[in-house]
Amino acid sequence: MKVAIASDHGGINIRKEIISLMEELKIDFINLGCECETSVDYPDYAIPVAEKVANGEVERGILICGTGIGMSIAANKVQGVRCALVHDMFSARATREHNDSNILAMGERVIGPGLARSIAQVWLTTPFDGGRHEIRVNKISSYETENVQVSL
Repeated sequence: MKVAIASDHGGINIRKEIISLMEELKIDFINLGCECETSVDYPDYAIPVAEKVANGEVERGILICGTGIGMSIAANKVQGVRCALVHDMFSARATREHNDSNILAMGERVIGPGLARSIAQVWLTTPFDGGRHEIRVNKISSYETENVQVSL
């Protein structure tokens, strides 16, 4: 697996923690910054990660900002991305098993580095369950690519 990771100025510390985790797990990654503590615009980091996931250059992405909200909104604008904003262990596992999320977003001002590391480890190591969940994920993809309406 290859992962693209980035943060804005509000997520630098957790990004460093997750990079350390990926090195320990021997996961190949691309670090797309940022390397400054001055204010930067989160879409400038979220969109390049999302594009790398969408075009298949990497299998997954991890994004960190102050809350994770801005990063997840920006990433989800890229076709083919299923970015999940996660701040607990249950959701980290569920979003991989049920939603086949391909980008994880977290907020450094919401959770600490220890929990972020645990969330990332669960998210990185949990496979997609497929089955009935694959049908649901495919409905999202069909709407996204073909504007196929989902019926009630």
